[in-house]
Amino acid sequence: MVWSSPERHGAMTGLMKTQIDWIPLSDGAVRPTQGKTLAVMQVSGGSQSFNAVNQMRVLGRWMRLLTIPNQSSIPKAFQEFDEAGRMRPSPLYDRIVDVMEELVKFTLLTRDRAEYLVDRYSERKESAEALMKRVNLSAAT
Repeated sequence: MVWSSPERHGAMTGLMKTQIDWIPLSDGAVRPTQGKTLAVMQVSGGSQSFNAVNQMRVLGRWMRLLTIPNQSSIPKAFQEFDEAGRMRPSPLYDRIVDVMEELVKFTLLTRDRAEYLVDRYSERKESAEALMKRVNLSAAT
């Protein structure tokens, strides 16, 4: 996964947060996002900041995504694109390529090991069926 958001008022945009909120949190006792790799990026209209990428990184970890160490922040994004909408060659462009290469590397390194990496004692202890029975609110009425 690649999450990219403009920074707006020192944070990721509300729309980006809403999109993340619509990703399912669980399927029984397992999060559908766990074991997947994530890269985070942001663009800013002003000076460089890392507020949006930091927020997305926290959310990615909370959703048990394998969030790669590298990230990208593009300051004054309006200056970085040509008339056709393509990003101009620059160290900022190179950084995006670096992030994408790292995402591919981490995905390849972890793809066949995701089951092992996300295996947790608490999830083995309580099966998905037992969890659903325990948290089923309709049984309380």
